[in-house]
Amino acid sequence: MSIINVMWSGGSPYASVHKVHQQILSQASPGTPVKTWLLQHSAPACLRELGQVEALKLSSRFLKGRGIWALSRPWRNCFFRKALLKNDARQVLIDGLGVARVLLPALHKLPHVRAVVMFHGSTRLQCKDVRLLRQFSSEQLTLCAVSQTLADSISADLKLPVVTLSSMLNPHTFAQQLLPRDQARQQLGIPAGTHQVFGAVGRLVDSKGFDTLLSAFAKTLVTHPDRLLIIIGEGAMRAELEAQVKALGLQGKVLLPGYVDNVASLYRAFDWVLIPSRAEGLGLVVQEAVIAGVPILASDLPVFYEQLGEAGNYVAVGDESAWARAIEASDELSTTEVAARQHASLDPEHAWLRFRQACTTVFSGL
Repeated sequence: MSIINVMWSGGSPYASVHKVHQQILSQASPGTPVKTWLLQHSAPACLRELGQVEALKLSSRFLKGRGIWALSRPWRNCFFRKALLKNDARQVLIDGLGVARVLLPALHKLPHVRAVVMFHGSTRLQCKDVRLLRQFSSEQLTLCAVSQTLADSISADLKLPVVTLSSMLNPHTFAQQLLPRDQARQQLGIPAGTHQVFGAVGRLVDSKGFDTLLSAFAKTLVTHPDRLLIIIGEGAMRAELEAQVKALGLQGKVLLPGYVDNVASLYRAFDWVLIPSRAEGLGLVVQEAVIAGVPILASDLPVFYEQLGEAGNYVAVGDESAWARAIEASDELSTTEVAARQHASLDPEHAWLRFRQACTTVFSGL
């Protein structure tokens, strides 16, 4: 009996989702075969560590089955049923609603295959999605979300129970890869002698709020011209953000190095980690920064409060003036004390233990 992990694609845009699935699958019973299917492109190394990975390289038209491609749905369902039977699948871990739309119809004739759909962020549910998810019994289908905030939202929309499976990084494994401050700064090309370095990590998309951050950061340079901001990530807003950097005269004060493969090892290059998100499903950056011992300024989203509680330093979403004031005020705070409070609140060691226990409960037989 095997576990099949089904994800939409590989590549840097899906890095955080891959990390979550890696953490979940790492809790599988020893000796249980794990195989990952990428519906489109190839997978990252973190998933290859867990077992065989196969990129199916199916077209979006075939997968979504719209228009005339709707005629291919019976063949698509047959294709996945045969593949699941061939691999002796008993458990299927499904990456969000998009993959669920593709795979769940194939399970109607496979009642012995148990599916877990993992929601990673806010989802626009259609009537047909609600109908699809309600067709399965709770014995065959479990719905999970990466945070309590997200679980409550999806459950309210679906009128179905959604289990909270708050993904947590293994703090000991993560800490082992962290580079010392000077070495991390050298790898990022941060000039020696830089007074204060602010870091942000995430895809360059609207929901991350990096445009607000750039405007706020520009205001702080009037009194602190020796500060540096580095935003690590890649995405559709790169050209827009680069234009904003130029328009604000931030050349040399803001670095946009793109996707960095070993970013998890570089957090100690930063004095503060800034998370100006407009919306977030979980925010692994919170966990990574806390384990690295770097204090956080974050948007006042419920999902961040869920992790940091009263120890969090929160800023109004999308308010560039509030962000500028918070960045200015950070100079007066003890980074060591703030980081210690946030570490005590998140409590990574116990959070990791709770996550492992939750995996055991949700994925019986994993």
